[in-house]
Amino acid sequence: MFVANEIASQPSCWERAIELSGAAPELPSPGERIAVVGCGTSLYIAQAYAALRESAGLGETDAFAASEFPYRREYDRVVAICRSGTTTEVLNLLRTTSLPTVAVTGDPSTPIADSAGSLVVLDFADETSVVQTRFATTALTLLRAHLARTEPSLLPADLVAQAAEAVNAPLPPGAAGRTQFTFLGAGWTNGIAHEAALKVREASGSWTESYPAMEYRHGPISVTDENSVVWFFGTPPDGLAAEVERAGAVVSVSALDPVADLIRVQRLAVAIAENKGLNPDEPRNLTRSVILADS
Repeated sequence: MFVANEIASQPSCWERAIELSGAAPELPSPGERIAVVGCGTSLYIAQAYAALRESAGLGETDAFAASEFPYRREYDRVVAICRSGTTTEVLNLLRTTSLPTVAVTGDPSTPIADSAGSLVVLDFADETSVVQTRFATTALTLLRAHLARTEPSLLPADLVAQAAEAVNAPLPPGAAGRTQFTFLGAGWTNGIAHEAALKVREASGSWTESYPAMEYRHGPISVTDENSVVWFFGTPPDGLAAEVERAGAVVSVSALDPVADLIRVQRLAVAIAENKGLNPDEPRNLTRSVILADS
């Protein structure tokens, strides 16, 4: 199983990304107004990065699905996140916009090399599995580390150690046997919550949802029962974890950095898939890259 090995390799990938961040002048400078784009997992990583950068006061930062990019807006730079370097919507955007562009990719030998203005290459984090794990978290670690050159608090000094801990940390008891999964975030971890839900959905074909934590009470909590897992990224709003427990759900709250905690979700996704007799390397109806005909 490729994905299990790729999940376990994340601490070393993050370490290399942190080292690389100091030699990536193509990435946005503080104060630039930027847009970050991606598709699928890369979109959620873009959302997390955008919220983290803007909340730290390092510049206006928007995140879009590549297919939904607002061409009439002005930005100083467009950052594209694309593991394969072949995703049609990302390539179309890079070829169409007149704005400066930089792409973070896992494969520099693909068409993205000719489409982007510059590349940041994470080939050491590229993957064989269809399901993205280490490339996504490594890209976000690179971007966080680059931000941390200006605002050190954005990257915990022990982040790699936390990743290593997450590779072996226990999963919530009984979680892999549940059938409904909700992931909750706040601020920059909303993107992490969306990615967590996508990961479990992709790898195991499970019913998953994701929301800002404060929105969970406004309707979504109605699905929660003894078949549910509710996973918080960061500190839960006051009283919400207890409310969820009373509804019968397994609750996960971790002291780990949210991206390190995402590793535990990746492992949960694999465990659920194995329980169902599924191959998480090759999810139903998915391919490693979405390449549209006649585009």
